[in-house]
Amino acid sequence: MENNIENARPELLQVAELVAREKGIDKNDVLEAMELAIARAGRSKYGPEYDVRAQIDRKTGAIALARYTEVVDEVENEFTQISLADAQKKDASLKVGDFIIDDLPPIDFGRIAAQTAKQVIVQKVRDAERERQFQEYKDKVGEIVHGTVKRVEVGNVFVDLGHAEAILRRDELIPNEVFRVGDRVRAYLLDVRNETRGPQIFLTRSHPQFLAKLFAGEVPEVYDGIIEIKSVARDPGSRAKVAVYSKDSSIDPRGACIGMRGVRVQAIVTELQGEKIDVVHWSPDPATFIVNALAPNEVLKIVLDEESKNAEVVVSEEQLSQAIGRRGQNVRLTSQLTGWHIDILNEEQEAEHRQAEEKGRLDLFMKALDVDDMIAHLLIQEGFTKIEEIALVNLDELASIEGFDEALATELQNRARAHLTEKETQMSSEIEKLALADDLKSFDGLTSEMLVKLGQKGVKSLDDLADLAGDELIEIVGSDALTAEQANALIMKAREHWFDQEQVQK
Repeated sequence: MENNIENARPELLQVAELVAREKGIDKNDVLEAMELAIARAGRSKYGPEYDVRAQIDRKTGAIALARYTEVVDEVENEFTQISLADAQKKDASLKVGDFIIDDLPPIDFGRIAAQTAKQVIVQKVRDAERERQFQEYKDKVGEIVHGTVKRVEVGNVFVDLGHAEAILRRDELIPNEVFRVGDRVRAYLLDVRNETRGPQIFLTRSHPQFLAKLFAGEVPEVYDGIIEIKSVARDPGSRAKVAVYSKDSSIDPRGACIGMRGVRVQAIVTELQGEKIDVVHWSPDPATFIVNALAPNEVLKIVLDEESKNAEVVVSEEQLSQAIGRRGQNVRLTSQLTGWHIDILNEEQEAEHRQAEEKGRLDLFMKALDVDDMIAHLLIQEGFTKIEEIALVNLDELASIEGFDEALATELQNRARAHLTEKETQMSSEIEKLALADDLKSFDGLTSEMLVKLGQKGVKSLDDLADLAGDELIEIVGSDALTAEQANALIMKAREHWFDQEQVQK
């Protein structure tokens, strides 16, 4: 298409530049939107069935309109296609895939055509603006952003970030926090989703990582990576624990984060509406880490179960209530921070617990293995806690126990295996009676015993499992069966099919 200088329309270029500058998008996107609008108006005049295209000269603004006809082997649409034989009658050099371009006279935009053009331009500009917003903010996920409260609806706060609007949902606010129109807001950019109505930007002030990022803003050593924040546990607006670590032994990570006279941590406390913050030394040794996290309470004894990630912590009677905290807050935050399920006991409770635990094992071994209390005591003294351990242990190790021989060890192991087989048969029968769904029965990570306990509580399908929270799952199957981390991982895995369904629907 050729443009004559007399058809120049520099005002089109000026409008495109103005819109592009105002919306913060590329000028070429605006011009392409104009071309689509002009082409649509052209099809309204010359026939909607034709392939009418418009082109705006990027230097002069001149508009050229033309009808395109594609050269094909077999014509399926006579309005937009022409056979190779007919095309070569016009121009022998034409081949399949080429287009015959017929210039059309310029059109005079009527009121309806102009309105249509305006709608196309507005929509294309809006689409380009949304794409720009998505590209700009998707790379800021995990960062702190600043904005101004634009409006508040049903407790949800809508924040103007400058180039886009974000939502700070009611459940992502710090409890009892109130924002009014015009207030300045600092928040953590949690997620950006590109939806049909435009990019949806979600903020949070209650997320643990918001606290971690605030430390990076207040403590240069954290920002520079000299001090690393290993984990954060929060009860938003009330209390938080932050585990810090530095590879540089000359630096005190806790002291650097607290600051001289607490000035650094106090700035964060003020931002979080008075949330009390405990800064804790992180350690690769779980026992040391747990002890640090419970300071200033003095730990008298700590017993760890590495397999289940359960920790029993013994403190004095005087410090018991303080170590547990009001409504269990201190021990709960310590568990979240360390990733261990923690039980806090005084010395008397610990002694009673040990006796009850030993009696439970003694009764189990005596009944399951059909042995007297002396043999059961010997097994417990050697560190055996479960029938499974006896069934799977190396026979020589079992036979090496004082007072045992190979014949006794073999008999005990056979009895242990027979007990487990019988138990599994009973569990399988119970699972059939409970009529569990196949998707739950085949779900990886659940034992037969767990399936029975779930079924007895009405959890009979994968959807039922996915609906649970981590602590609910632990309550059903027992804290000895799953750690909090394992329970949460299982539930997230159970929810994967929900996300798959959403993708299919999209």
